[in-house]
Amino acid sequence: MKKPAFKAPANSCDAHIHIIDPRFAPADPATTTAHGQSMDDYSGVRTQLGLRRAVIVQPKHYATDNRCTLNAIAQMRGQARGIAVVDTSVTDKALIRLHEGGIRGLRFSLWNAGNQVTSVDMIKPLAERIAEFGWHVQIHMAAGQILEQQTLLAALPVPVVFDHMGRLPPGSDASHPALRFMARLIDADKAWVKLSGPYLNTLEGAPRYSDVRSLARNLVTLAPQRMVWGSDWPHVTEAQKPDDADLLDLLLDWAGSDAARQAILVENPAQLYGFDD
Repeated sequence: MKKPAFKAPANSCDAHIHIIDPRFAPADPATTTAHGQSMDDYSGVRTQLGLRRAVIVQPKHYATDNRCTLNAIAQMRGQARGIAVVDTSVTDKALIRLHEGGIRGLRFSLWNAGNQVTSVDMIKPLAERIAEFGWHVQIHMAAGQILEQQTLLAALPVPVVFDHMGRLPPGSDASHPALRFMARLIDADKAWVKLSGPYLNTLEGAPRYSDVRSLARNLVTLAPQRMVWGSDWPHVTEAQKPDDADLLDLLLDWAGSDAARQAILVENPAQLYGFDD
């Protein structure tokens, strides 16, 4: 991995990574655990990019067993927070332990019906239970699914964080109905968006992802104070891994000012995930 052209400001945060550690058994015993995806491996990436903080998102590899994610948070000694995956059978004591371990939200990855760990009908009851912790729900849905669930998402008692720019189709801009819905939630102080996973929203591909540019710029212009950036390391969906330096350098194009990049990398994740200086 090369060094990025962009020099990240102090306390910058990678707000979307996954850790898969061979020390922890996968949810499906038939699954092979790939090497090179542990916290030790990510530490080199973090150093190369000049980042300090990270948000570790529970991977589907472990389903609702969050031990690996909690272990990874602990390894970063106060500079990491986490997003867990649970179902409605989770106990109140387990939620308290997750909070004490640095978890600040629950993820619902529903984009692919073939490998869902949770379901749409779990979102509301779990959101009601985590509201007292000040957590949020992180939603990984395609744009069409977001539109189908507008009423549910708008009525939740906790903020909504949209994964991977809402998974809008390549070439989308501010006129897309899903983006307009996301904008309404942002205006109501109820939503955030992750500027992550450009390779999930493109036909053109690396390193420029030019067909994602309009969407990313529209989002930053809409609400720079509600955007966070994530690398999505170790890019488990990609057979050809992108260079993480290229992904960070996209902010030079997407966010047109130092003030916007400071907000996206430092101030916004500090607020959303509860980091302090």
